[in-house]
Amino acid sequence: MSIAPRDEPEASELLAIREMETPRPDIIQPEGWPRPRGYANGAVATGKYAVFAGQIGWNPATCAFDTDDFAGQTRQALHNIVDLLLAADARPSDLVRLTWYILDRDEYLASTRSIGAAYREIIGNHYPAMSVIVVSGLLEERARVEIEATAVIPEHPV
Repeated sequence: MSIAPRDEPEASELLAIREMETPRPDIIQPEGWPRPRGYANGAVATGKYAVFAGQIGWNPATCAFDTDDFAGQTRQALHNIVDLLLAADARPSDLVRLTWYILDRDEYLASTRSIGAAYREIIGNHYPAMSVIVVSGLLEERARVEIEATAVIPEHPV
């Protein structure tokens, strides 16, 4: 699995080349602060903003959940974000912010290995500014996680 639309390895190769050619956001790391793991403290980018509503772990074509597993829903939510990015002519490396809304801190912490593996597989080795917020509920009753995304799309050379 990659950042490309599913089952399209040629697109994955083209996106990987484009990722190398596209300017990435500058990560903000104040001197003396410990380096964060799995996120950035801040990012600066120039371009066109793309703001995406919170994505939950359901199949957007059917509006049905394939799993109640936290990591499985996170994987699907990340795929949904990448689908939105591609529709906006953006890439995962254009992300500058992710806000995660979760129902259960312990469930999140118990799933960090699986979440990390899915994140690297789907988003890649790009870690924008992130926040994780524990909430009492999400609108969709079966949803375990919801992720909002903000990207800044650089001017791509034509």
